[in-house]
Amino acid sequence: MKLISKKICMTRDIGIHGNLFGGILMAWIDEAAAAFATEYCYTPNMVTVKVGELLFKKPVKSGNHIRIYGEVAHLGNTSITLNIEVKKYSLYSAEETSVCSTNITFVRIDDDGSPTPIGETVRKNHTNNLQQPLAIL
Repeated sequence: MKLISKKICMTRDIGIHGNLFGGILMAWIDEAAAAFATEYCYTPNMVTVKVGELLFKKPVKSGNHIRIYGEVAHLGNTSITLNIEVKKYSLYSAEETSVCSTNITFVRIDDDGSPTPIGETVRKNHTNNLQQPLAIL
């Protein structure tokens, strides 16, 4: 997975139980995933159409550093689905702990808001990325 965003949990982001408010994390995920999808598809005309089940695995506290990772799970004719993993990052040990995961689907739209095909260049780049062998370390 590719690192697509970083955030710091601030006091203003905390809910009534002393943890990061789930709605704030959901907004961070949507923003990061949208930025990734629009860059990947070379168009700003993408809208969120579906967010899969959000699994909140661990609490996030004020001051925690958050990293959001994403990868393309599926590229359709007009849509792109991403797998998203959110991790808490320790500045002291560089250890990462998974705090949330989901998948999110975006659809490319035209000026009227109707679905429109994702460009052929994107499809070719995607196919080439899938065919590249993994590097051996």
